[in-house]
Amino acid sequence: MTDLHNKKILLGISGGIAAYKAAEFSRLLIKQGATVRVVMTAAAQEFIRPLTFQALTGNRVYSELFEADAQNAMDHIDLARWADLLVIAPASANTIAKLADGYADNLLLTIALATQSRIALAPAMNQQMYQNPASADNLARLRDRGIQLWGPDEGLQACGETGPGRMLEPAVLLSHVQRLFQPGRLTGCRIMITAGPTREAIDPVRYISNRSSGKMGYALAQAALDAGAAVTLVTGPVCLQPPAGLRVLKCQSAEEMYQQVMSTIGEQDIFIASAAVADYRVDTIASEKIKKSAPQMQLTLTKNKDILAAVAALERKPFCVGFAAETSDLEQYALSKLEKKKLDMVAANRVDDPQSGFDVDINALTVFWTDGSQQLPRQSKTQLAIALLELIAQRYQRIHQP
Repeated sequence: MTDLHNKKILLGISGGIAAYKAAEFSRLLIKQGATVRVVMTAAAQEFIRPLTFQALTGNRVYSELFEADAQNAMDHIDLARWADLLVIAPASANTIAKLADGYADNLLLTIALATQSRIALAPAMNQQMYQNPASADNLARLRDRGIQLWGPDEGLQACGETGPGRMLEPAVLLSHVQRLFQPGRLTGCRIMITAGPTREAIDPVRYISNRSSGKMGYALAQAALDAGAAVTLVTGPVCLQPPAGLRVLKCQSAEEMYQQVMSTIGEQDIFIASAAVADYRVDTIASEKIKKSAPQMQLTLTKNKDILAAVAALERKPFCVGFAAETSDLEQYALSKLEKKKLDMVAANRVDDPQSGFDVDINALTVFWTDGSQQLPRQSKTQLAIALLELIAQRYQRIHQP
């Protein structure tokens, strides 16, 4: 298994009898070479003393949001930046609920909001609390945000009841951490992803655009990063924060996106065109705002360059993945796009369903390639991106690493 030398693990401990397991977990992390720092909630300190973790880790234990001896009284920011991974074990029902709602009323929760590192939770609670619909909803929301959920286990609990809710054993949690730091499926691979809509100006105020939110493209960027790839994200105007650790090229119009893509496409191994690029632009953009005078107005539109087709036509083209957003005849249009543009794969989805596609956090895809296809069922775009990246990796490595 992967050793953890040079890995910085921030261990968050919330209130629960399973807090005693966190001591063994911290010892195992350190044995594998990790540097461990511990943050405890006030409730956690009712079950186990901070001195235990100070002795095990050799580092001070953090518990207060504002401490007089903290540098600039900003422990939450310093620790958030320091960590390669934040593991909350045990993660109580209360902490999980507050995380889901974005609370920041203690040091641990504030760090969870401030960090750009990966976050994993080891849930631990009474089996009735775990099976309550409120807990299920909170966990689902956190999972959809890309937070790892490790466990819980099932069995006899401290309260004497039996059921799901036990925190995973420390050795099992260690194996999860080790897998997280294993080299990714796409380590060393260079991937460019386009995301979001484009805006085609009519005048200085108005433009033509579409309903793309960019959520799928941004989820793909995060999934590619997690798989070890070097990622370039070419993004149209969206209200999303790009993942940390990638190169971002911003643009507004289809022509600007074309220029950004073509400027560095020669460096890429894989190109994923998930952006909803406008097919047409206004032929002549008014230099001043057009006044509302005539009862009708006509715009002359000119066809934009097809970015995906241009990339796929390059002599040394990358592995090309297109998207087909359709309202009917999904398979027919997707296969036509695959053939005409000489793509390696195309991911097709119906966008006439208000519960998936544009403007929402869930989607479903049917992925086609020359001699096969696979359904990816409706799920969060975060999980869908992971599944699609796995398919892309399989096809890419079959061609380039036989």
